[in-house]
Amino acid sequence: MDNQNVYLKPVTLKNILKFAVPTIAMTVFMSFYTMVDGLFVSNLIGTDALSAINLTAPVIQLVTAISTMLATGGSAVIMKKMGEQKSKEAKEDFTFLILVNVFVGIIMCAIGYLAMDLIFSGMNLSVDVERYCVEYLSRYLVFTVPILLMNNFTLYMIASEKATLSFICSVTGGVLNMILDYVFIAGLHMGISGAAIATGLGYSVTAVVGLFVFSSKKSLLHFMKPVFRFKVLVNATTNGCSEMATALVTGIITMMFNWTMLHYVGENGVAAVTIIMYVLMFASSLYTGYSYGVAPMISFYYGEQNHEKLKKLVATSLRVIAFISVITVAASFMLTKPLVSVFARPDNPVYDLAVTGNKICTIALFFIGFNIFASGMFTALSNGIVSAVLAFSRSFVFMLITMIVLPIFLGVNGIWLATPMAELMALALSASLFLKFRKRYGY
Repeated sequence: MDNQNVYLKPVTLKNILKFAVPTIAMTVFMSFYTMVDGLFVSNLIGTDALSAINLTAPVIQLVTAISTMLATGGSAVIMKKMGEQKSKEAKEDFTFLILVNVFVGIIMCAIGYLAMDLIFSGMNLSVDVERYCVEYLSRYLVFTVPILLMNNFTLYMIASEKATLSFICSVTGGVLNMILDYVFIAGLHMGISGAAIATGLGYSVTAVVGLFVFSSKKSLLHFMKPVFRFKVLVNATTNGCSEMATALVTGIITMMFNWTMLHYVGENGVAAVTIIMYVLMFASSLYTGYSYGVAPMISFYYGEQNHEKLKKLVATSLRVIAFISVITVAASFMLTKPLVSVFARPDNPVYDLAVTGNKICTIALFFIGFNIFASGMFTALSNGIVSAVLAFSRSFVFMLITMIVLPIFLGVNGIWLATPMAELMALALSASLFLKFRKRYGY
């Protein structure tokens, strides 16, 4: 039981943060080095290459969506079984789901290569931007399986009380990515191909370490002879479908952003969207990291039927999210110009677009955290349907409505305002579902 001591401790802010802070640091660092990736590309290659990275993002999100579903949904199922004292069964399921991810990675990689040329040729891009897109994605897809394993091992390390190790892996991978970005792009003149390879190698660190960690029987979760349980696959799929929906619709919405910007402003608009997405991603990583960090605790207490601890954990989490929201909004407003100037010079037309857009989009940070936590909480409670409704409504339905309607009346500013309005609408839905299911789960 030593490995489970963290779940037996009292639910206090200090104990929650001990569990969640390494995960927050990990997700923040991962988003940070993604920004650094963009920084190297925009400054050493150009804003056309930065636009290309954003244009390939939807394809990458589509490729990894199923793995995201299995990782988040599987973690909830497995930690619930651990709370029910079914540890052997949980480890068998863990091994089985990792093998499923490897198979999925191979299939999605093949589909990505087959669809790549067709996707970019239909966007009416300039020759240079289209070439950058194909070049970047073709190198990135080589690392599909390691990246999917990284997604899974990150969450399972957290669930196994190895959040600090997960953080160390992320830092190591991030530093490696940054160093290789400079070596490949500036030193070896590999262009955007170098950026893709550097990113893939950086992500692979967690995958390699995870294989060693989970091969040890000393780990709370470790590899065993897998047992195929169709119900486990169904439950993991159902529980994680909200995260898959989020990944899928995020890709679709990113494509819509890009197409709308291409229509109103051109490729400079796509570069501006990329910069703002980096800023929003960096701020949102705080909420995502916290939600990932406390999710195993929610699943464990739910499996244990310890409503007192569950109620205290959720109430404390809402206060933490509110505090982070205020800090991120203030920081984003104050640092808008310095952040944008890192990616584009003030004399670049992209600069003014990105400054205006970031100031408007920052409003969304008041609401994003609560929506991310609500969706993650229902996934951890093994209610993937409610989580999927929240995620799909927030990421697709509400964004689709605001993206279509607001630009008609407000032009480019309507595109920027679409995100805050969609998140506000999602907050109302999150609050109503949170209250509706409160008695059922006892939080």
